[in-house]
Amino acid sequence: MMTARRSFTDEFKQEAVALLESSGRPLEHIARELGIQPSMLRNWRRRVGRLGQAPQLPKQQAVPAQAVADPAAEIARLRRENERLRMEREILEKTLSISRSP
Repeated sequence: MMTARRSFTDEFKQEAVALLESSGRPLEHIARELGIQPSMLRNWRRRVGRLGQAPQLPKQQAVPAQAVADPAAEIARLRRENERLRMEREILEKTLSISRSP
């Protein structure tokens, strides 16, 4: 018996690539979390990069607690990190809903 081929929306692909670029984690880990093959994510990254559609998110910065001199800068950094984490959560929720659908 053949299984139906899964399809992913362009939005999902772009968010997966953005997650890959912003997290700094290996491609294989991200692909495993999303439930896709690493080659798929690699192809999406290549295609999205070529089209110039990948959202550019700032890389996460490691800042020691003692080094924070400017509270406004720390708040801005935490907001960026919070946005990145929300995006990761949304991508994982979409992955679960896609994998559960018949």
